Amino acid sequence: MNSQIGYYVHHHGDGHRQRALAIAKALPGCITLLGTGLSGKTESIPYLDLANDYDDRNHHDSGGGAGESLHYAPHGHDGIRQRVAAITKWVACAKPGLIVVDVSVEVAMLARLTSTPMVYVRLSGSRSDPPHLDAFRAALAIISPFHRDLDDPEMAPWVREKTAYLPGLSQAHPGPLTQENTVLVVCGKGGSPFNGEDLAAAAAATPEMKWRAIGPVTPPEKLPPNLIIAGWVATADEEIARSHIIIGHPGDGLVNAVIATRRPFICLPQPRPFDEQFVKAKRLEALGVAVVLKAWPEAAAWPGLLVRAIKLNSDAPSYLHDPDGAARAAQFLKSLAS
Repeated sequence: MNSQIGYYVHHHGDGHRQRALAIAKALPGCITLLGTGLSGKTESIPYLDLANDYDDRNHHDSGGGAGESLHYAPHGHDGIRQRVAAITKWVACAKPGLIVVDVSVEVAMLARLTSTPMVYVRLSGSRSDPPHLDAFRAALAIISPFHRDLDDPEMAPWVREKTAYLPGLSQAHPGPLTQENTVLVVCGKGGSPFNGEDLAAAAAATPEMKWRAIGPVTPPEKLPPNLIIAGWVATADEEIARSHIIIGHPGDGLVNAVIATRRPFICLPQPRPFDEQFVKAKRLEALGVAVVLKAWPEAAAWPGLLVRAIKLNSDAPSYLHDPDGAARAAQFLKSLAS
């Protein structure tokens, strides 16, 4: 069988792309990335850029008569038609031994319809709905980019047994603490921006700390001297490794970096499909990895919260991260493809 692998990259947020790059770099010459908006973002990894599948007209009627079989299948969408045609043409020409789907129930089923073995990337959250379960059944194997102790305990036993737990799939830079008394606020691409007024109030309440925010943040009316709003940066993982305390939403990339660098983490889960961040935050809290907040607190609470996060982190388990996770995932996929 052909050892070439297609890796479908979902375009919501950036964690899917980071995972795919980490694995592809560990398996040079074997992986082609398939996804929307990949141009200029895959380094030296070959890719197939796909048409966008988003459409405001059908966004609230995404099932399009698909019943309980699919999550997103609107009628009359040219972008989806072009995506399906491009993927099937690539499969017909490349004849891959495997397609990894991170993530899409529809692409998973399309992969199987092209007579190609498929591996599904299962994220956190309550994913026991019929479309997900059908995709899990159709998969040759399932990959979850986290330790099994972070999995939803309510997930069906057969799904857990079929899952290869492979933490450490995002690029992270473990390193010595270089900047004490620093707080890094991280906002990723997949959610709402942080409120700059809230950040300014928190920084003003903790003048002994140096605050820095990366990612989308609404500008505050007045910026305290101990707060820097840096916007988008290309080296978020390095900034996390240099900082003392991390605040952010529990997306896969940030959680992986926090666990890898063993930084104190204050976690504010946001609504996501299938309660992904709420389920993950619950497990992080249960394992002592994060201080979890339901909402941004009043400014006066921040001195105590920062101390609480530092104390909690001293007892956080280290086994949740695997520094060789990308290499293990690459070899796992290679064995399935060949």
